[in-house]
Amino acid sequence: MSIRFTTKAHRGMVALTVAAGLALGVAGCGSGGDDNDKPETSASATTERGSDPSAQEGQSDEPLAELKGSDGLLLQITSAQRDSGGFVTVNGSLKNDGDKSMSVPSALSGNETEITRNGRSFGGATLVDSKSKKRYYVLRDTDGRPLTTTGFSTLKAGETLAVFMQFPAPPTDTSEVTFQLPTFAAATIQISG
Repeated sequence: MSIRFTTKAHRGMVALTVAAGLALGVAGCGSGGDDNDKPETSASATTERGSDPSAQEGQSDEPLAELKGSDGLLLQITSAQRDSGGFVTVNGSLKNDGDKSMSVPSALSGNETEITRNGRSFGGATLVDSKSKKRYYVLRDTDGRPLTTTGFSTLKAGETLAVFMQFPAPPTDTSEVTFQLPTFAAATIQISG
């Protein structure tokens, strides 16, 4: 028997699988508190939050970094939180600061076949720890899907998309890393927690 899914149903299942995997992974690590909610609420790339500052609870109004990309894209990083399970979750928002709708560059997904076959994502993001001379790539689930916001393709003029990316955590004595994403300027960010 063959089962076929529509693109919309497949994306929904992917988002549900990633959210469930994150919830199980975080619950299995013994982590508690508000951190459990951040990746799950950000996992759906189709949810539009606009520029609502309450989207990142407990965060100051000032972003950790603001990166400019191609064609008027603007990425604001609002938090980089270390959890007890050995992960760092980077939260932020991607905004089309231009005056017309645009297709989000596929380069944000990176160039690894395993990630790109799963559609648009922030799979090309990395954290660079210059102190330890290491680069950390976005985590993947057991099916090779990146633990980032996925499933987006276009942003209307002025539209904002809440985003997240999860990485392995650098050593606990490292609190500053460089965030890199294809087509965007790099920025130094502080890890909290």
